Amino acid sequence: MPKVVFISLDGAQRVVDANVGESVMAAAVRNGIPGIIGECGGNCSCATCHVYVDDEFSASVGGAGDMEDDLLDLGVAADRRDTSRLSCQIAVTEDLDGLTVHVPAEQ
Repeated sequence: MPKVVFISLDGAQRVVDANVGESVMAAAVRNGIPGIIGECGGNCSCATCHVYVDDEFSASVGGAGDMEDDLLDLGVAADRRDTSRLSCQIAVTEDLDGLTVHVPAEQ
């Protein structure tokens, strides 16, 4: 079972088990990760699951699609970065075992 590492603003790390095929957001919500709200339930319509993908995994995760890109531009309260993604749009795979994401200060 792949692991996802969530790092909070204070540097605290929380490692959770994620199911292959589920979104990083679903794994976060299921495990009570603070700062990942997911108000829209993973429908790419609210931007309350914004994360910064660790540079090591940026290429593996890939970039945002058009709709996600628009939401990141308009709906993100924290600063957008090159590695900003909506965690609802990142599907967990075996290759992403150890994926590390940073949770912004606010959603």
